[in-house]
Amino acid sequence: MKLKVLATVAALLLTSTPGMAQTPAGSAAAMDKLAFMHGVWVGPASGVNRDGSRYAVTQTERIGPLLGGEVLVIEGRGYNADGSTGFNAMGVVSWNEQEGRYEFRSWAQGQSGTFPFTLTENGYVWEIPAGPGVMRYTADVTTTTYHEVGEFVVPGQPGRPMFEMTLTRRGDTDWPASGAVQP
Repeated sequence: MKLKVLATVAALLLTSTPGMAQTPAGSAAAMDKLAFMHGVWVGPASGVNRDGSRYAVTQTERIGPLLGGEVLVIEGRGYNADGSTGFNAMGVVSWNEQEGRYEFRSWAQGQSGTFPFTLTENGYVWEIPAGPGVMRYTADVTTTTYHEVGEFVVPGQPGRPMFEMTLTRRGDTDWPASGAVQP
């Protein structure tokens, strides 16, 4: 009896695993729409710190697919004039097939969260709830330029600029998929 149960469980696992490993067609198509972001990007960025002081860095972004294209991984790193890292962030964009929308998981400066991510005609918009308003990041991306503006937006008031970067595409990258640990 135990042998029959084990054989049945094993058969179910063997037949269900390949189906679970496949990316749904809707997810693959949605993630393909983000290919315009892939690559290495470098350029100036500036903004306002929480204490109101201003900063300027050389911003780098490396962006590439992982998990067979199921997610888009983004690392943003800002370098101070002395070469030290002044800013470092990580983000993962994925497609939520059940809800029919993108999600952006972000980690930066001790904060993290999952936020809506919306494609626009020339880029994207994502927002972080911030008290009575939101921090809205709007990006326009071409084949050579990646321009993003972050502004604090309170309903009924004009947005207050908090961040801006204008990056130039340096080239392709096989990050993060390259360099996988081999057995």
